[in-house]
Amino acid sequence: MNTAEIRQPSPDVVVRPAAPGDLAAVAAIFAYYVVHTVITFEETPPGPGAWRDRLDELAGRRLPFLVAEVSGEVAGYAYAAPWRTKPAYRHTVEDSVYLAPGRTGQGLGGALLGTLLAGCAEAGTEQMVAVLVDTDDGASAALHRRFGFVEAGRLTGVGHKHGRRLDTVLMQRDLTGR
Repeated sequence: MNTAEIRQPSPDVVVRPAAPGDLAAVAAIFAYYVVHTVITFEETPPGPGAWRDRLDELAGRRLPFLVAEVSGEVAGYAYAAPWRTKPAYRHTVEDSVYLAPGRTGQGLGGALLGTLLAGCAEAGTEQMVAVLVDTDDGASAALHRRFGFVEAGRLTGVGHKHGRRLDTVLMQRDLTGR
């Protein structure tokens, strides 16, 4: 990872573990992407109760669920969840990073992803996978590349949302330092 290429957020940004009081904001951020974009294949936004279940599950697994707070307001979130449920995948996680509308380009994604990677490595995770919808934007892939992720494959036409047939790109990063 070339740290010179990673945009640093402003000093008023705090990346911290998510708390139950953050989950309404997390739900609202994700709902925007569910309703208005194709970057998630969810079609119905989960409410704060579902996010509470996710927070509790990840805490039980010692996996990070983080928020980026700017001037006291949740401006984005990131978490790592198990990649698959089969036991042999137990050292591999999938990341999710979302920013509130209007908060992109401020270094928040990098602050969240960098902290997430460190937390996962500390928890004993060996591999992180990112499953990115291949849009014309490419910002998420660029963010992941800046943090050392490499493309590991493509799944063609696996999603259908908002009248579009969509591919996903799989990216991967080794967290063991091998």
